[in-house]
Amino acid sequence: MTKLTPLAGALLLICAAAEAAAQSTSDEVAALKAEIDALKTDYSSRVQALEARIKQLESAVAAQSAAAPASVAAAAGAPPPPAEAAPLPPPPPSYPAAPPPAGRSSNATAFNPAVSAILTGNYASLSEDPATYRIAGFIPPPGGEGPGNRSFNLDESELTMSSNVDPYFFANLTAAIQGDNTIDIEEAYFKTLGLSHGLTLKGGRFFSGIGYLNEIHSHNWDFADQPLVYQVFLGGQLGQDGAQLRWVAPTDTFIEIGAEAGSGRAFPGTQRNSNALASHALFVHVGGDVGDSTSWRTGLSWLDERASDRTYPDLDESGLPVIDAFSGTSRLWIVDGTLKWAPHGDPTYHQFKLQGEWMHRTENGQLAFDVTARDLNGGYRSEQSGWYLQAVYEFVQRWRVGLRYDSLSSGTPYLGLVSAGLLPLSDFPTLARASPERTTVMVDWSLSEFSRLRAQYALDDARARERDRQLLLQYIFSIGAHGAHKF
Repeated sequence: MTKLTPLAGALLLICAAAEAAAQSTSDEVAALKAEIDALKTDYSSRVQALEARIKQLESAVAAQSAAAPASVAAAAGAPPPPAEAAPLPPPPPSYPAAPPPAGRSSNATAFNPAVSAILTGNYASLSEDPATYRIAGFIPPPGGEGPGNRSFNLDESELTMSSNVDPYFFANLTAAIQGDNTIDIEEAYFKTLGLSHGLTLKGGRFFSGIGYLNEIHSHNWDFADQPLVYQVFLGGQLGQDGAQLRWVAPTDTFIEIGAEAGSGRAFPGTQRNSNALASHALFVHVGGDVGDSTSWRTGLSWLDERASDRTYPDLDESGLPVIDAFSGTSRLWIVDGTLKWAPHGDPTYHQFKLQGEWMHRTENGQLAFDVTARDLNGGYRSEQSGWYLQAVYEFVQRWRVGLRYDSLSSGTPYLGLVSAGLLPLSDFPTLARASPERTTVMVDWSLSEFSRLRAQYALDDARARERDRQLLLQYIFSIGAHGAHKF
């Protein structure tokens, strides 16, 4: 028995060590299981937080889409403030991303402007000589009127550069390259980004905010040319060299009020050697939605311009060419309205647009006859009006048809030289009473949002006697970055 005692002791020691080792392994396994369970719980909470955040974001987007499927305010660049949403849960912690390589910017194009170009051209078949085109009864603008030249033509092409200057300003430059190889600066302006209370200040050269069509660039017109009222009252489009202040009200209904002051260099004004501001404009626009398929906008605008020696060509009673000139004030009122429809706000396959503007102008001052020879001066007063109405319908995806009607009334102006018996009325044939009209139809095909082909036919009765039958085939191509168009 004494010989077995050491052996038994050794066996007991071995069993005790084995039991201790087993207990230690069991503790380690339990610890690992606890860590895995903790990781599972943390992972599950993160997934649930992410799912809740996604659902709330989807609900907010759906609510905004249902409330304003074709919002006028959003299309004008100033959406109304969204309704308050429930606070979102904090995002789960994330691991830091790897830093960019040393010596390189994380955004190499952060200070590069967006650049775009618009290419347009046409083929014109005209029954009357475009060189003799005149809209009867109205003083013609310096740039002329009408459909342009016959046969193939390179229309106006636009080159635009734009970018945020810093957190406070945005800048834009648009150069118009004409088919006759001349270049005009259409727009070169800055615009504030950080003003509060719905205010925006713009300065430089820009298209005025009066009316509806004036701010829209030519490549985004629904027809190849402008309505007659824009040609006779604004010389095409009114560009301001000056400043503009806009205010958008914080309401569900879109309300915009604007004021402008400028040099008045553009028709119906003239560039003057004066420090005074010769152009003033006020406008108000109101819009909203009807259901989830229809949106509308209407507006009222007022323009006051000063002209000094605004010359234009005419014929005397013998048929000899003379140059006359107007000096005085030109005041214009504009009422505009636009209605858009698309099924549930989606214009992909079908959409309809009804648009119209009415203008009324009064001019008061002096009219000089034959300024290069006889240079006779007398009083001048006129009251003229005009309007257009157009409708465009996308009947199948990418295909649209349009119809437009123009009407003008020149009225009978007061001519001091005629009233005083110094000159006969026949010395002013351009100002003879007239009621120009025009009917235009068009069809266009947009292969994508960057290209459009258009065919347009017009019966133009704007001349004093002849009817001009005008067929225009037009192409429009856009390349580069291009911002959204206005409503």
